[in-house]
Amino acid sequence: MKLLHIFTILGCLVGLVGCQNIIDKQVEWETIEPETYPVIRSIGYAPIEAQQGTDRSTKVLMAVKASKLDAYRELTEQVYGQKIDGEQSLANLVLTDTQLLASVQGVIRGARVVKSYPVGNDSYATELELDFGLVHDLYLSTAKPKKVKKVRYY
Repeated sequence: MKLLHIFTILGCLVGLVGCQNIIDKQVEWETIEPETYPVIRSIGYAPIEAQQGTDRSTKVLMAVKASKLDAYRELTEQVYGQKIDGEQSLANLVLTDTQLLASVQGVIRGARVVKSYPVGNDSYATELELDFGLVHDLYLSTAKPKKVKKVRYY
């Protein structure tokens, strides 16, 4: 008899737990907005005479492009960081070779060229800025980050 009561109670508990998934709920979401948006800046440099080209104007144009890419690289370093790989070799407990490799990888959207100008006669510089307010707006246009605002159970 006692065993029958235990099985009855266990059966009721299993039935109640099983019905828990039947209850419907409605979840309301709201987007998350940060309090402040930083603006970061970078400067990229490129030598003019080292560029490939037949005349000076072609080399200047190539230096403008190279300095812009260098500025983007610096922005990417600030946003994502830099990966550093190091290697050293020993022979007879004497250091024979040391290598240090740095790389950066990421996607920068919304950067703006602030200024592009020659530095003396032999280099070109480009200044970029990245407003994270604009980055946030661009992000919201593609992916809607959300948090739970309210849950209603029926």
